[in-house]
Amino acid sequence: MPYVNKPRPYKKEYQQQKARDEFANRNARARARYAMDQTGADENGNGKADKREGKDIDHKKPLSKGGTNGKKNLRVVSSKNNRSFPRNKDGSVKKNV
Repeated sequence: MPYVNKPRPYKKEYQQQKARDEFANRNARARARYAMDQTGADENGNGKADKREGKDIDHKKPLSKGGTNGKKNLRVVSSKNNRSFPRNKDGSVKKNV
């Protein structure tokens, strides 16, 4: 936790996001998550919308590889699966190629 002993510089972070032209992308991801929360997601493939409490919304095709924030490219996965990285047998993180 980088801001334990000092307040978080929200204004500075906002300016950095604007400078990197990241603000629109972050808003698009937030809108996609909100829409998924409102309509639900069929995580189990049973035709029913499941609640995503304690779960993450993941992109099937990553944004960095040309994916979109459209509903067809989003899925609900457990936070453990979404936030973990593929590892080698020795425990080190595999390189993303």
